[in-house]
Amino acid sequence: MNRTLGGRLRLALFLGGVGLHRLTAYRLDFLLGSGAFLVRVGLQTLAVGVVFTHVPAIAGWSHHQVLFLLGCSLLPRGLDHLFTDQLWELSRKLIQRGEFYRYLIRPVDPLFSLLSERFFHPDGFGELAVGAVLVLWAGAELGLDLTALQWALVLPLFVCGALVHAAVKLFFASLSFWTVTSMPAMQTVTQVSEFAGYPLDLYHPSLRMLLTWVLPFAFTSYAPAVYLLHGSTELIRWLPVVTGLSLLAALWLWRRGLSRYEMTGS
Repeated sequence: MNRTLGGRLRLALFLGGVGLHRLTAYRLDFLLGSGAFLVRVGLQTLAVGVVFTHVPAIAGWSHHQVLFLLGCSLLPRGLDHLFTDQLWELSRKLIQRGEFYRYLIRPVDPLFSLLSERFFHPDGFGELAVGAVLVLWAGAELGLDLTALQWALVLPLFVCGALVHAAVKLFFASLSFWTVTSMPAMQTVTQVSEFAGYPLDLYHPSLRMLLTWVLPFAFTSYAPAVYLLHGSTELIRWLPVVTGLSLLAALWLWRRGLSRYEMTGS
């Protein structure tokens, strides 16, 4: 077991290096892609700042608390982005063009084989860096003083959040085994996930229910942020259960899709 795990880790590092080399081969495209991400996050932060020039608080959240929440949303998203970005290709074209078969003939697990083609995606590093800056800066401005338990849970909270993102992405990407392409569903779910970067208290109860118990993006950012800011465990105590169930549902659908896969014409 250890040899297998160690071998996969070495393989992941090697394939990640290959993927980074491939992405940076066209430097202008690489720089434009990275720059576009920074512009997007910069505009989000600027928009938050503009809103708070007119009001002191939104739904009980101050300016720096919202920035802290935004940073919390970027950290798990960045971890997910580092390792699972290739799922977009599954939803977009791999089934439609009959290209998925190549993952079935390799001597490794098909899911690992699929994901490994885009390990260590650079945008993920950018999200992690910007998220960390926002969390640390906003936390300092708020005078945040975490307990020992909260410090111990910081990494598990964001890892679980990344796993929830990955599970939702895998679930909807796996629909392409039945629909040939699931890109519209993936794009819709991604747009919905953006709501989790802002206080849930702003939204209608139906949207809060959707973001908490149907597409559980609230557990990737809002729940950790509320726990770290206020010590509230009302949602965070459900995080292990939600993470486990999300992964089980996604892996179940993935395996069902694998069992019925047939190559299509291009």
